[in-house]
Amino acid sequence: MAHHDHHHKLSLKSLLHHDHHKEEKEHPLAMSDEHILELIYSTHVHSDTKFEVDPLFTLVHNTLSRSTIIVEDLVQGSKSSMEEIDEKIPQANFCSPYCTLKQISYEMCCKAPGELTAHETAVAILHKLSHYEWDAKAVLTFAAFSVEYGEFWLLSQHLQTDVLAKSLAVMKRVPLLIRPANVQKHREAIAEVNNLVKATLQVIELIFELEKLSSYDTKDVPALLPAREHIPVDVYWCIITLAAIVTQIECLITDSEEKQELYHYGQKINVILSKLRKQITLCRLQIEEAEYYRKLRKLFQTPTEIMEVFKALIFAKDAPQPLFDCSTETTVDITVLKKKHVYLFISTLEITEEEISVLRPVHEYIKSEEEYKIVWVPIVEEWTEHLRKKFEVLKAKMKWFVVQHFGSIAGYKYIKEEWQFKKSPMVVVLNPQGKVLHQNAFHLIEAYGMKAFPFTTVQQEIIHKEKHWVGSVVGGIHSNVDIWMKEEKYIMFYGGKDKEWIQEFSRSAASLANETMIKELKISIELFCVEKENRNVFKRFWKKVESLFVTKAHKAEDAVKKEVQRLLCYKDEIGWALLSKGSSVVVSGHGSTMLKAVTEFERWKEVVVKKGFELSFKEYHERVASETHRCAQFEIPDVAGKLPEAMNCPDCPRVMDIFITYKCCHNDDTSTTINDANSTYY
Repeated sequence: MAHHDHHHKLSLKSLLHHDHHKEEKEHPLAMSDEHILELIYSTHVHSDTKFEVDPLFTLVHNTLSRSTIIVEDLVQGSKSSMEEIDEKIPQANFCSPYCTLKQISYEMCCKAPGELTAHETAVAILHKLSHYEWDAKAVLTFAAFSVEYGEFWLLSQHLQTDVLAKSLAVMKRVPLLIRPANVQKHREAIAEVNNLVKATLQVIELIFELEKLSSYDTKDVPALLPAREHIPVDVYWCIITLAAIVTQIECLITDSEEKQELYHYGQKINVILSKLRKQITLCRLQIEEAEYYRKLRKLFQTPTEIMEVFKALIFAKDAPQPLFDCSTETTVDITVLKKKHVYLFISTLEITEEEISVLRPVHEYIKSEEEYKIVWVPIVEEWTEHLRKKFEVLKAKMKWFVVQHFGSIAGYKYIKEEWQFKKSPMVVVLNPQGKVLHQNAFHLIEAYGMKAFPFTTVQQEIIHKEKHWVGSVVGGIHSNVDIWMKEEKYIMFYGGKDKEWIQEFSRSAASLANETMIKELKISIELFCVEKENRNVFKRFWKKVESLFVTKAHKAEDAVKKEVQRLLCYKDEIGWALLSKGSSVVVSGHGSTMLKAVTEFERWKEVVVKKGFELSFKEYHERVASETHRCAQFEIPDVAGKLPEAMNCPDCPRVMDIFITYKCCHNDDTSTTINDANSTYY
């Protein structure tokens, strides 16, 4: 039996404080859940006391299931079959906490009608049960009630046929309520009591169900946390409702003019029932998702069959939908993926024409080979008619397979969390067993094209060992550039925000290229301006540089990574320039330092004869750059995958700070994404 602490017990006098305003404030039906929680927590003592609630609740359930049917038959004048009741099997040798139940019954009986009295009774019971867990408090109170309620209606069944039952029934005042005149008079009130008993029993059942779900981690089932936090308040409303029911039964038995109002309690219990059902449904949904997530993770870790992996990732339990083959404009069964290498092209519907075009060379290369397939997986959280039309427009621009599943992608959470899908498109490379060979090869494809085929991490590492990366960025950008690189000429790439700087650099660089000494030494310098006015060249150039950076972001520091990182830092400057010999970088720099190195040729031209043009230019530029240190800063789109949290500056040994930039780019004159999040490192 739980210890009863008199210092904690709240009396009616302490609630009222002889003050009418205070009485209004403490009225239980007017109190907020937060206020109730604060009040009832003072009655709770955390302890190691464990009480096995299931066996007792089985008896409560069985008792009240039969008792409430007896009452329904009484008010309806019918006779139900007790055999149809879903009775639970009680535990053998269960010892009931009868003394505790009697004390709870004592607290509830013979009370005057009124909400404040019911509240005082509920608080007193909570004090009695201070050492029990909240579900145990509810079950013990309900058990005490069910003993009285069950006995009352059991005696009503046997008082006409059993002398002992009749004597007990008279002492329990059963005949006073069940005589025809009283039944007729109080029919609605008796039915209201019975319905409220059943509803309160359902609340307890749902609290039990919620407690049983508590074995799951709240990280997997976040809905459990708020649901469980509210259980003490729900238990309070069950107990105060039972206290009010007992008072109302006594009023009906004695045919008192005063009655206990139950309507508001019924409303509250129904609200709690609705809330608990929603919470449990949500918890079960989250549990199902967590189980599916674990299954999916295991599926990708254990070699199986690509079609089965694809089916689980996209459809889960849903019936697999056919894929749409854009090349033939027909639907095909997903069995076409069986035993194939699959490139999952994952994106939102905000994908651009340029991003789609990244995969066109891949499709052209593999379309004659049966072992490789591309599948577009559009990520849409909620489909609308507008989005369906947009989907059709995008689908018409593709030549590969497309998922036409106008529901949510089953593995969206996995794609988002495990593969770090954000907003930018990604390409997940899977082998015929469904093993991931590259978590996101989109930037690898964009940066290197078919040179990186078959786009695995193994192939990426092989390419990263190469030092000549400029060709990947500018190859195909202009026919002249391809010829210059093939002929191993010096190429000066340049651009910037300031038109005047561009014009000045163009004149100075052209002057350098035409210098008599340069001509005599047969040094050929070609110029190529990457300016913003030529949108296609500009966008393609910087997109390639960004993709190159992303593929190298997690690599250890090396010369190529620093060169790419340094170049990114110049993107939004007034000017920048990069000198290459063929596809090999000689030097890159800020517009001011590169312009100075070019215009001051007279100061270093003598060194060219001794050391050659390449080394002379590089050394003089380094000297100029050392005179004015600039902090490196660049922005990179919030790409799929995780960028490193620490990155060294390309110009000094310091670690760069990280900031987040939210940039709206709807003023672009092309069909770019509306909202673009960028990370800024400096």
